[in-house]
Amino acid sequence: MLGRRSDLPLKGDATSRFLPWLVALMVYLSAVAVAGTFVLAGLVGRWDHDVAGTLTVQVAPVPGEAGEMLTDERVRQAVDLLRRTTGVKAARALDKQQIVALLEPWLGSAEVVRDLPLPRLIDVSVDPDARMDLGDLAERLNQVVPGASLDDHRVWLSRLINLSLTTQWLAIGIVVLIGGVTSATVVYATRTGMAVHKGVIEVLHLIGAHDDYIARQFADRAFALGFAGGLIGLGFAVPTLWVIGWAAKRVEGGFLPQLSLPVVGWVAIGLLPLAAAGLAMYTARLTVHGTLARLP
Repeated sequence: MLGRRSDLPLKGDATSRFLPWLVALMVYLSAVAVAGTFVLAGLVGRWDHDVAGTLTVQVAPVPGEAGEMLTDERVRQAVDLLRRTTGVKAARALDKQQIVALLEPWLGSAEVVRDLPLPRLIDVSVDPDARMDLGDLAERLNQVVPGASLDDHRVWLSRLINLSLTTQWLAIGIVVLIGGVTSATVVYATRTGMAVHKGVIEVLHLIGAHDDYIARQFADRAFALGFAGGLIGLGFAVPTLWVIGWAAKRVEGGFLPQLSLPVVGWVAIGLLPLAAAGLAMYTARLTVHGTLARLP
């Protein structure tokens, strides 16, 4: 494709100057959108794996001098109730050191957090296939342990998954829109090139050249320009994604889980220049055939 002989002087066209840079911009934007889609999907998948089948029970601290002892008793009663509940696989109360370790990234040093009246947390593992009436469980907990609250992670996780799916479809729509703009640009560039070389095209027709022969020359040129522009866009996209990943690592650990692009994501981004070149080639071929079909 890149080494075929051409009877049309297409290398001197103005499209050779602006088309690669337009394709580069399209590939750059597509790479960022694709990377965001894969990172978000991996993030939600890790949250789903960590949170699915778990509940959290929070027991409010009892004030007063004997408050800590009374709080421990309430935690023990809540754990006993949870372990007797059908569908609960395990219930484990977190000690104060574990709670401090969970809150430290958010509230500051461990010394400051340790002096606060912290609620006690109970980590509950449930059978995902069991049908549990969480409302009834929360009511029984309140009867045994006043002020105890039940947090079902599946509620906010389902909302997070819906948000992720919406964002992913939006990213796919952006990539499709970018592809449409790229196709429109190639159509314009191809028609401009055909208008510039109209005389040569007519001569080729007179000596018996088929439409597919002429279309192939425009398609080959569009592929070469699109591939060159795609490599330029990829060359800008990779450092951008690296900088974003480096910045994300600086706020990980409490505020954000680990953000990483999987291997399949890098493969998809690496194929974008080839996809852009193929789209440009196919669009140019269709444009030439359509234009020549309307000629007398």
